Amino acid sequence: MSNGKLVSLEDRIPKLKEQRKKKANRRLIFLLILFFILIVFVIYFQSSLSHVKEIVVKGNTIYSTEEIIKNSGISQTANIWEIDEQEIEKKVKEMSEVKNVQVTTRLPGTVSITVDEMKRIAYIMNGKEYKPVLENGKTIKGQAGEIPANAPILIGFDEGEPLELMIQELEDLPVEIQNSISEVHYRPKETDRFHVQLFMNDGFEVSATLRSFSEKMAHYPSIVSQLDANQKGIIDLEVGSYFKAFEEEGAESVDEETEGEG
Repeated sequence: MSNGKLVSLEDRIPKLKEQRKKKANRRLIFLLILFFILIVFVIYFQSSLSHVKEIVVKGNTIYSTEEIIKNSGISQTANIWEIDEQEIEKKVKEMSEVKNVQVTTRLPGTVSITVDEMKRIAYIMNGKEYKPVLENGKTIKGQAGEIPANAPILIGFDEGEPLELMIQELEDLPVEIQNSISEVHYRPKETDRFHVQLFMNDGFEVSATLRSFSEKMAHYPSIVSQLDANQKGIIDLEVGSYFKAFEEEGAESVDEETEGEG
C-alpha cells in the first residue's frame, strides 16, 4: 500500500461509472435488436412473404398435378409455417389410386408432394365403359370411350374369386408378358370354372386355366419363339403345351422352355 498500490476511491469512481454505462448500452442495444427481430417476424408472418410460393408434385402418372393439389387442400395463400404435413398426406391418400404419400416443406415457401400410385393391372370391360382394376383387386369408376394402354382388358369378369385370382396371377407375370396380352375372356367350363381365353397382341390365342396361369404364361415367349410367326393359332396351356393353327384339325406339341435354358 505504501508502495503506490493503494488506489483512492476518487480514482475508481469514474472507471466504475464508465463500466456501468457500457453495460447499460450493451443491454439497450440487445433489447433494441431483439425488439427489431420481433417486429420483422410479425411483419413476415402477416405478409405474403410467408405464403406458400410453390407446390411440387412428383410420382403422379394417373392423376394430374392439379387434381392432387386440389385434394391436398393447399393454397398459395397458406402460411408455410402452418402446413400440417400429416393432414395433407391423409387427404391425398384418400384418393382411390394413391397408395402412399410423402409431404415435405422447404423454406422459404415450397411444399413437395411425392405420391406412389397403385398400378392398374387390367381393365374390366362393361358395355362401352372400361373400369380400371387396381393392384389391390379393387375396381374404380371408369370412363366411356377411354382406351386402356399397357394393360389387358378383362371381359366377362365380375367381382369375386375368379377376378381376384386373375389379378393375382397377372401381378406374378413379368411386365413385358402382361403388356403382350390384349384381352382375357372369362369362359368357365363344367370341368374348370377358372378357364380363360386370351387374345395376344401378336395374333395368337391362348387357352389356359387360372389355377396355373402365371406359371404357364411365364413360358409364353419361349413357346412362341418355336412357332411360325406367319401361322397363327391357339396355344393350349391347360394341360401341357399344345399349338393348333386356325382351321386345322391336328394339334402340335410345344415344349415349355424357361429362360436361360439352352
